[in-house]
Amino acid sequence: MRRVSGVASVFLLVPLALTLTSCGPQGSSGKNGSVVRLSIATGGTGGVFYPYGGGIAKVIGEYIPNVEATAEVTAASVDNLKFLRDRKADLAFTTADTLADGVNGTGSFNSKLPIRTLALLYKNYLHVVTLASSSIKTMKDLKGRTVGTGSPGSGTEITTVRVLEAHGIDPEKDIKRQRLGASESADALKDGKLDAFFWSGGLPTAAILDLAHTSGITIRLLANDSAVESLQNKYGKPLYVQGVVPKTMYQGLDGDVGVVSTPNVLVVHADMDENLVYEITKALFEHQTELAAIHPEAVNLTLEYAVKESPAPFHPGAIRYYKERHVWPE
Repeated sequence: MRRVSGVASVFLLVPLALTLTSCGPQGSSGKNGSVVRLSIATGGTGGVFYPYGGGIAKVIGEYIPNVEATAEVTAASVDNLKFLRDRKADLAFTTADTLADGVNGTGSFNSKLPIRTLALLYKNYLHVVTLASSSIKTMKDLKGRTVGTGSPGSGTEITTVRVLEAHGIDPEKDIKRQRLGASESADALKDGKLDAFFWSGGLPTAAILDLAHTSGITIRLLANDSAVESLQNKYGKPLYVQGVVPKTMYQGLDGDVGVVSTPNVLVVHADMDENLVYEITKALFEHQTELAAIHPEAVNLTLEYAVKESPAPFHPGAIRYYKERHVWPE
């Protein structure tokens, strides 16, 4: 879960724990008039997962009878899959590389997780953020610096470590590593406590957008796409692709920036009721414009992209919907 300091952490963690442990069995919606309450494990408040998850919760609550959903603040991908495994969440956002570790029982996971894909949503872009006034201009310049590498339990941390290693940088020896989320990293960079930070997120990421609009600050994003081929060779082509952050995305950029990109996936437990998964999948696509009004990344929720290759098998309920729409790749 997102790390914060002092007393504030109690107020963030307690409501989350209460909500997650109150989740009932993952059954079909509204049997006998009862209300099914779903928890959606998302990410930190400064990223895209949380507002996007809030949009999904809204759509579920408004368009599936007798079903309510709540988006929860978490540390993101790794923790989200563990919440699903432990039945403390019902739906979860995750990056594809973290999902691959989960279903294979590698990396942060010591056993194979019973996770199923509902849809591929959009792509994350690996932001490596520093100040334009800094002497850090390339990935190699990060050596010896204090760098935010993502919060513990996040997909950002997994991608960051792999990209650093692909650039010949040992994350344990060559940098002074700070494990912070997007909002905390942006604040620390602003206050001079970090020289740079990594964030794997959609476009735009709120914390970076706010940082770029801060008076007296101009940001620089470091190109990191030279790692793509190495990552594809080591981990597989579907997990990492070439991405571009457009110059117009954040104030102060002096050009488009080539970055490592990885798909984001909405997942559920393998045992989730087939009819409920079908209803959720249907609601997301029938009300996609409402999701896009909440966060622009939902514009990328398309039937064609949703069924692209995923590290985890698709849930039968989702497959049923995609077959009805004639997009399932037989």
